Amino acid sequence: MARFATRKGDRYPLGAVCMRGGANFCIFSRHATRMELLLYDSPHALAPTEVIVLDPHENRDFFFWNIFIEGVQPGMAYTWRADGPDNTKVSGFRFNNKRQLLDPWARVVFDRFWQREEAKKNVLAQPIKAIVPICIDDYDWEGVEMQECPPQDAIIYEMHVRGFTRHPSSFVLNPGTFSGIVHKIPYLKDLGITHVEFLPIMAFDEQDVPEGPRKEGLKNYWGYSPHSFYSLHPSYMVNPIGPDCINEFRDMVKALHKAGIGIILDVVFNHTTEGGEEGPVINFKGLSNREFYHLYPDDKRKYRDFTGCGNTVNCNHPQVMFFIIGCLEYWVKYFHIDGFRFDLASILARGEDGKPMHHAPVIWSLEFSRSLSRAHLIAEAWDAGGLYQVGGFPGYRWQEWNGMYRDTVRRFIRGDKGLVGELATRISGSSDLYEPSGRAPFNSINFVTCHDGFTLMDLVSYERKHNEANGEENRDGLDENFSCNYGKEGDTQDEKITALRHRQAKNFIATLLFSIGVPMLLAGDEVLRTQKGNNNAWCQDNEISWFDWRLLEENLDIFRFTKKMIAFRKRHQCLRRKQFFTGKQEPGREFPDIVWHGKKLFEPEWENNGSRFLGFTMSALCDDECDLHVLINMDDREEVEVQLPPLKIGRWHLAVDTFNTPPEDIIDPDLQKPAGFKYVVRHRSVVIFERR
Repeated sequence: MARFATRKGDRYPLGAVCMRGGANFCIFSRHATRMELLLYDSPHALAPTEVIVLDPHENRDFFFWNIFIEGVQPGMAYTWRADGPDNTKVSGFRFNNKRQLLDPWARVVFDRFWQREEAKKNVLAQPIKAIVPICIDDYDWEGVEMQECPPQDAIIYEMHVRGFTRHPSSFVLNPGTFSGIVHKIPYLKDLGITHVEFLPIMAFDEQDVPEGPRKEGLKNYWGYSPHSFYSLHPSYMVNPIGPDCINEFRDMVKALHKAGIGIILDVVFNHTTEGGEEGPVINFKGLSNREFYHLYPDDKRKYRDFTGCGNTVNCNHPQVMFFIIGCLEYWVKYFHIDGFRFDLASILARGEDGKPMHHAPVIWSLEFSRSLSRAHLIAEAWDAGGLYQVGGFPGYRWQEWNGMYRDTVRRFIRGDKGLVGELATRISGSSDLYEPSGRAPFNSINFVTCHDGFTLMDLVSYERKHNEANGEENRDGLDENFSCNYGKEGDTQDEKITALRHRQAKNFIATLLFSIGVPMLLAGDEVLRTQKGNNNAWCQDNEISWFDWRLLEENLDIFRFTKKMIAFRKRHQCLRRKQFFTGKQEPGREFPDIVWHGKKLFEPEWENNGSRFLGFTMSALCDDECDLHVLINMDDREEVEVQLPPLKIGRWHLAVDTFNTPPEDIIDPDLQKPAGFKYVVRHRSVVIFERR
């Protein structure tokens, strides 16, 4: 006898949603011929309490299978089984009526019994289950909303949820969780950032690592291996199986918003953890394989791989586009997320044939979505299939990770020659990339380091990657990092080398924060966090990747410098300009909006391929700020005596000189002293003057 009474359900919303008297279940599968819902009394149950067969006439509306089950309570678990065509080579379908499938619209998931390798071999292996959530509308935001932050005013801080507080030195309750982040909000606020950008927090498979002996001790740490885009990753929550566990995340969002800090999520809509032909079947493969993934037309068993991860999401198929847009709108509506960074975003620009489209429907639909109209949309504008779209990503308001900025700044500060003109273009907003299409400087996300690659400390400490701990004999990760060790590879007790590394770190930080565009810092760079030369720590859930909070005291000078440079940027609207430079002089201003210099005033060394010196004067945009004069000397030996621009009114005051020791490396306005008519810019240093 059936334990639960059932009746016709509704095709919206998808997933499992608690309502009065029970729960509505709905799933999408266009080509399934039979659908079964398996109910578990709890996530820990190994066998279902009841298996409910859906009637294809009564419980199917178009492509939606749905049913209402009376008496279902939050906290119960469920899976699906789907049957249908199975001639994979010809049809592209992977239906199997024995395999339990995870709901792609699951709001809460349970993966404790999941064994990835077992699931590849055995269709009866324990699945990842979905948990029936509480009513997602029932949360008290207490009227807290994120303060309006124009895009040009943003200062982004890229961080890993677990890694930020997992180290024992964090001294937080519940380290490595969303709750742990809350305890560090005063630190973030003191630093001065406006937005945190979390590496993936949507549920992913931590077991998705290389097979064999090298797998031991490794986890998929970064999270670029998703399976459930509507669900939070279980291990980031204190109680991941509680039906109200999602409120822990919302508590964190509310606390960050109270502190004036926005939240940007790194999202992975380019591939899933189901991998290629030999990968496990978790959800999409078993329900809508042919629609959801790019398959080879002559052999639909095989997956086209533009991501380097085994499969590629078919983002511009109508069903998949519906899924992606609905998912992002869900995170904005129910979790008050302020923006999204799209991993390998050029996948979104590929049509169903795999070729690039300028008018890709999913990209333009996100551009015009009313629900996402206030959200940051940030593209990593390339993919592993050779498509590189920095400066040309479709869409008008999309921002881009500017990889050209990163490489130019790294090379110039390292001391490479012949880059003066290129550096000037990058630090002034990359107008060559964005102005022709009518975009603005804030379309460029400027960064020197990010999760993928060397940390700032390693950028100035290693000339080669050291990824042996990843188990791939140091073959993984990029070989060209535009880095320098300044005399010794890795750790050193040499005080001269250490002092030079610290100065170079300050040069990078200063350059990033006076550049036009939106700066992004990697968490821990402000205290010189090191990964010991590992530039691909995607699988290292250990001290290689964790934020060591003891460094705050050890490298307090770098933290102080970063904090004060952020404050410096905030008090200068000219560094947060909305338009590109014109070279024109506004009425009442002593200088054009920007004037370039070399070692001599008004004589930039554009044609000198040996030059490693650049200067510029930037005019204030409003009356309550002051003009700036910036000098960058990356020669490794030569110091340069330069004349300061003559002034009709006021004096130049020294604000920053990275060659000086703290506290003279960056000076608060009320402590600054007037400069003379000349100044000596020492080697490998950045100098900034404020006029008042």
